[in-house]
Amino acid sequence: MDYCEKAKELRKDIVKMLYLSKSGHPGGSLSELEILIALYYEVMNIDPKNPGKEDRDLFVLSKGHACPGLYAVLADKGYFPKDDLWTLRKAESKLQGHPDSHKTKGIDVNAGSLGQGASVAVGLALATKRKNLGQKVYCLLGDGECQEGLVWEAAMAAAHYKLDNLTFILDNNGLQIDGKNDEVMSLGNIKSKFDSFGFATFEVDGHNVEEIVKALKADTNGKPRFIQAHTVKGHGISFMENNVGWHGKAPNEEEYNQALEELA
Repeated sequence: MDYCEKAKELRKDIVKMLYLSKSGHPGGSLSELEILIALYYEVMNIDPKNPGKEDRDLFVLSKGHACPGLYAVLADKGYFPKDDLWTLRKAESKLQGHPDSHKTKGIDVNAGSLGQGASVAVGLALATKRKNLGQKVYCLLGDGECQEGLVWEAAMAAAHYKLDNLTFILDNNGLQIDGKNDEVMSLGNIKSKFDSFGFATFEVDGHNVEEIVKALKADTNGKPRFIQAHTVKGHGISFMENNVGWHGKAPNEEEYNQALEELA
């Protein structure tokens, strides 16, 4: 697969979704995309024709506001028709502003309140480990989200229960709704923090699918896995990149057309 072309195609879908809905979160949806490509196209044991199969791997989008990126991937994989994307955030749509497992095929966990996804992922990893079906649980975190104490309680539990079937991936784009992470509440050396909590830790270019896949498949010697993926908020669209103002607003017609030209 040509990952660059696939990413461009999916970024076009994200921008169109947000333009048509007139609301949503482009910055984090664009920064997470290569991580989702690595998971859904190369690593996870899933079957879009049987989304509820018992032994499937599970995914938790803890930064639930970035669901347009996930919706674009799920539609491309065949979980639901692509035309459903253009109903994002509309009344009665299957695709709400945060993931809803009751409405959307392919969504394993409802998400919205930041920090909770990490704890839910730990619970899922513990439960699936006891079922002994070989399932793995992947949880995508935002960096601003890691200012929540709940994340660190979850990390402590993951190490205590030796959840080697659990992976936390950090979409480390350096920005959150109020500005730069380092100015709002610095995370310090977050990789060393997870290492001290008992995780096998990795650091990758979050826009390099091959690097991400390698880290996802690396041996962890019985430990839970943490991947610090360095990304660019709004990646792929020049006027959105590293611009905190694009955390949670939709493009107008002119901006939409410019974005499509850049992604052509």
